[in-house]
Amino acid sequence: MGVLTCSTPSFFLPCASFRSKGHLEKPVNPLIVNGFPRKPIGLKWELWGQKLESCRPYYHINLQNQCRISRNIIVRSELAGVGSPDAAYSLTEYQLGSKIRGIFFYAVTAVVAIFMFVFMLVIHPFVILFDRYRRKAHHLIAKTWATLTVFPFFKVEFEGLENLPSPDTPAVYVSNHQSFLDIYTLLILGRSFKFISKTGIFAFPVIGWAMFLMGTIPLKRMDSRSQMDCLKRCMDLVRKGASVFFFPEGTRSKDGKIGAFKKGAFSIAAKTGVPVVPITLTGTGKLMPAGMEGTLNLGSVKVVIHKPIEGNNPDILCNKAWNTIVDTLICHS
Repeated sequence: MGVLTCSTPSFFLPCASFRSKGHLEKPVNPLIVNGFPRKPIGLKWELWGQKLESCRPYYHINLQNQCRISRNIIVRSELAGVGSPDAAYSLTEYQLGSKIRGIFFYAVTAVVAIFMFVFMLVIHPFVILFDRYRRKAHHLIAKTWATLTVFPFFKVEFEGLENLPSPDTPAVYVSNHQSFLDIYTLLILGRSFKFISKTGIFAFPVIGWAMFLMGTIPLKRMDSRSQMDCLKRCMDLVRKGASVFFFPEGTRSKDGKIGAFKKGAFSIAAKTGVPVVPITLTGTGKLMPAGMEGTLNLGSVKVVIHKPIEGNNPDILCNKAWNTIVDTLICHS
């Protein structure tokens, strides 16, 4: 009499399939009944019973193992699922690194901003009393905040610093606009110019409040009255010795190409007689593209300060500034 061995073909073994989210489906093998194989045709019932008894422990354990849904299948975090075929979306290693850097970047921004804002709030009464329009002390704090935030993540190189007017000379600064990082980069210059910002930004905790203390000028887009008030306020600040900063494109570039310049900034310069200082920013759009503010890629930033442009014709000033910035972008592309 031969020895009965548990040599049931693999297609007789209990089987179960799992959907992508861990749900158990019905058995798909028609030769399986309650986890045990059917009797093959031609095999006597006596021998089949002995075979089942000898293999029962294996079938019982195998059925338990296959029908138990492990916790790591049911509980799937977004990061754990990244790159898997069943994930909602897949990320390359580079993209995942960019997202992680973005998280750390904003964490550093928030922590440093809290301390800087408290200091800014303490000295604000003295700033209003002695330096109401330029607010140099607040801009020095903002420079410190931007430097501490940027330094761990990317390098900023400056060219043409000798072209900057003296700190006490009012001017209209203009630049191309590629990224959210443009603000950080320009604050590192340490000049007391007033940015123009959307009104909604001022509602942001800490950052928006600090912008208000610095004298940032609010603007409602697509609101002609708000635009006129903004230009009047800028002109008033320039006449009182402060500088203003414009992104003449009006918005960030989506594809890296520079758009047409609006002439508001150049009208202010022409009417007040102050110089226009063109600035070219390169690299910020690659580090943090418009619409992808949650990521921070690897790279560096270069800031080119051009020689001031003077004149009393807004159209000529606008064309000269646009051509200067475009030529520099072409050279660095």
